[in-house]
Amino acid sequence: MTKRNLPKVDMNARPGVKSDFSQQALSRWNPDVKASVSNEGSISIIDPIGENWYGDGVTAKRIAGALREIGNDDIVVNINSPGGDFFEGLAIYNLLREHSGKVTVKVLGIAASAASVIAMAADEVQIARASFLMIHNTWVCSCGDRHALRDVADWLEPFDNAAVDIYAARTGLPSAELATMCDRETWIGGAAAVEKGFADALLASDEVDSSLSNASLTEVGAQKKLDVALACGHSLPKSERRKLYAALKGGTSRAAPSGTSSAAVETFAALALTKLESL
Repeated sequence: MTKRNLPKVDMNARPGVKSDFSQQALSRWNPDVKASVSNEGSISIIDPIGENWYGDGVTAKRIAGALREIGNDDIVVNINSPGGDFFEGLAIYNLLREHSGKVTVKVLGIAASAASVIAMAADEVQIARASFLMIHNTWVCSCGDRHALRDVADWLEPFDNAAVDIYAARTGLPSAELATMCDRETWIGGAAAVEKGFADALLASDEVDSSLSNASLTEVGAQKKLDVALACGHSLPKSERRKLYAALKGGTSRAAPSGTSSAAVETFAALALTKLESL
């Protein structure tokens, strides 16, 4: 399909409301998964969506700058993200939708929540067989009394409907079915994404770096995942914490971060995991 058939979404961010990503999305995200080759005219979305998660999130400002540098040429957007700021995601979706060249999205790991909306803004969506899309209703953090929270819930409803409209335009599935899928947070594997119309084709296996798997993390990837969890106040299951600890100690790493001693890495791991256990 052409991305021109996708709806444009108007946004009005609200002070005091902050988007977030789901616990399951963070647990499933492997920040090490990336494209095997980086080509000219490609944009990588391999981090949470939105700024200030840990100082290096994907923002609409960053994507707009990359698109200006590329000009009117065709682009490839590589995605492996647990989601994040839904409203920033909608802004990125609008930017890709309006790009004059062909947009090809490649889902390398996961495209969850806001990242799944971004993934729809393409003329062609390709997904790895082992990858997942995740769709759900907008997640936010807010505070206030019951009246304020009811008001926030009412304000969110049009954004949930906008996401459903985007998925419906891409897939052709009934809006009611998609709304139910969002209500229960639905994970869609690679083959199912193609079957249901969320993606057009499966990626060739050699397009994803096969030296990394969802079962292992480098020290750099483990540090990034811990940074995100700590910055956002997310806890992680004990099994996940132990896996990150092992990676930080170098048990599954190919190379330690430059300038970091093994003792410093182990101390960081111990302190970080203690903090996560208290959340």
